[in-house]
Amino acid sequence: MLTNNATLPFINPATGLQYGEMKASTEQDVAQAMSDLRHARPLWANKMPQERTAALRKFREHLIDKADDISAVLNKNCGKTRQDGLVEVFITVDNLSNMIKHAPRWLKRTRVPRGLYFFKRYYAEPIPFGVVAVIGPWNYPLVQVLTPVLAALAAGNTIIIKPSEAAPAVGLLFAELFAAVPELAPYVRVVHGGPEIGKAVVSAPPDLIFVTGSEGTGKAIHRAAAENLTPVITELGGKDAMLVLEDADIRAAAKWGVWGAYYHSGQVCMSVERVYVVEAVYDEFVAAVKEEAAQFKIGYTPDIDSPYNCGPISFPRQLDIIADHLADAQAKGADVIVGGETEGMFVNPAVLVNVNHDMKIMREETFGPTLPIMKVKDEAEAIRLANDSDYGLCAYVWSQDLQRAERVGRQLEAGTIVTNDAMAHYAVSQLPFGGIKKSGNGRIHGRDEIMQFTQLKGYAIGPAPMPMDVATVLRQPNRYKEMKALMKLVFGNWRQKAEVFTTDLPADGEAASPTTNTASTAVAAAGVALVATGIVLSLIGRSKK
Repeated sequence: MLTNNATLPFINPATGLQYGEMKASTEQDVAQAMSDLRHARPLWANKMPQERTAALRKFREHLIDKADDISAVLNKNCGKTRQDGLVEVFITVDNLSNMIKHAPRWLKRTRVPRGLYFFKRYYAEPIPFGVVAVIGPWNYPLVQVLTPVLAALAAGNTIIIKPSEAAPAVGLLFAELFAAVPELAPYVRVVHGGPEIGKAVVSAPPDLIFVTGSEGTGKAIHRAAAENLTPVITELGGKDAMLVLEDADIRAAAKWGVWGAYYHSGQVCMSVERVYVVEAVYDEFVAAVKEEAAQFKIGYTPDIDSPYNCGPISFPRQLDIIADHLADAQAKGADVIVGGETEGMFVNPAVLVNVNHDMKIMREETFGPTLPIMKVKDEAEAIRLANDSDYGLCAYVWSQDLQRAERVGRQLEAGTIVTNDAMAHYAVSQLPFGGIKKSGNGRIHGRDEIMQFTQLKGYAIGPAPMPMDVATVLRQPNRYKEMKALMKLVFGNWRQKAEVFTTDLPADGEAASPTTNTASTAVAAAGVALVATGIVLSLIGRSKK
C-alpha cells in the first residue's frame, strides 16, 4: 500500500533494474487537482470546438517532435521494442488527427423536427460532462490513455489522469507533455500512485470515468462509482477467438495468427487467445504454426533497430497468471508443443494442442504469449465455441470466401470482426473499436470516441404558447376527442384516419357533452385534419433538408 510519502520506482522489466523513481501523489493532491479542473472547466467548455482543436493541433506537433523520446521511455519502462513504442505514438497521432478534422462537425448542434408543437425551434446539442477521470492500463500506457484523454478534451471536458503505477515513468511523461502546451496545460492534471490514489480519484468524484483495464478493475471501479452514481465507460479484457475454416489460406492464417497471439508478448486486449480449426485442415495448420512460432524471437535492446519480435512481460503479477494457465491446461490433458519456458520476465511463446473449454487457458484472459489450438468438426461448432465466452472484444475469421467469412462473422458475439488478419484493424482511426459482454461498453475511434464524452442537451426556442398551436389546444380540459382524432390522423392507417370523420363524431340527434356539440366537434375534427396536414407537410419538408 502506498503511503503519503511513497515513491514509485522506475523499473525496466527486461533487466529488473531500477533506474529512477518519483514521488507518489496524495489524496490532497487529488483534491487539489479536482478543484483546479472544476474551476477551469467553464473556460474550456465555452471555447468553440475549433479553438479546442487548434490547441490539440499544437499537442500533435509536440508529440511528433518528441516521438523518439517517448519511444525510449516506453522501451525502458515497459520493455517494448522502440518500434512498438513508436507504434503507440503513431496511432495516437493518427487518432488525434481524425479528431482535429472531424470534431467541430460532430459537436455541432442539430435541428430537431417540430413534431406537434409548431411555433418553436428545436435543437439537440452535445455538451461536455465536466471533469473526466481517465484511469490507464500498464500494457499500452500511452495510446490507451492519450486517446480517451484527447477525445474528452475535444468534447470540452477537463481531465484528471491516473496512469498505471506499473508504468510510472510514462505517467511522468504525460505531465511533461501537457505542460509543454500552454493552451492545454490548465485543463489536464496527472496524479500518480496505486489503488489508493485510484480510489481517491473515483470518490472525488469526477463527472465521468473512463477506465481501461481488467474485468476485475472494471468491476471495482463500477462499485466505487455507484456511491455517487458516476457514469463509467469501460474498455476491459478479451479472450479473442480465431476461426480457421477449411478454405482458409493456411500459411497466412498461421503467420498472422502467431503474430496476433505473440505481439507484445500477448499483452494486448485483442490478442488471439484461442484458435478453433476445422478438422480437415487442423494438422496442416498446427504444423504451419509450429514453424512460425519457432521463428519468433524474444529479447530486449534499447536500440532503435531491434532483431526481436517482442520483449518481456511488463507486469510481474501477470507472470503468475500465465504460469497458472499453462499448468492448469497441462494438468487437464493439454500438450505444450512449442515454448512455455520462463526466464526472468521473459516467456517463450507457447503453442498448445489437445485443449478444451474446461481449461482456464480457453476461458480466462491469459494476457501472455500463448496460442491454444482446438480441433472442431465444422464451422457451426467453431461458431458455438467462439461464442461460449464471457468476453466479446474481437474475433478473427479465416476463409478465402469473403462472403462466407462475413456471414460467419455476423454470427460471432464480438465488438469487431476481422477477416483474414489479426489486430491490425486497431490502426483504422474511423473504425469503432470496443467490446460487448464483459469486454466493456466504451468505443475508441471515429465519431463515438468523442460523442461518448458528451451529453445531449435539448433546446426549445420560441415565443409563449399561441392560441391556435396544437400543443396549446390540447393542454385545455375536455379535449379527449380532439387528441384522439389527431393521433389517428397523424399516426394511424387509412381506416383509422377515416374513422375521425365517421364513427368518432357524434351522430345526428346524439346528446352533446356540456362543452361541445355535434357541429363543434365536426369543426374541431376538420381543424385537426388541417393541422395534421400541416404537420405532415412540415415533416416532409424537414426530411428533405
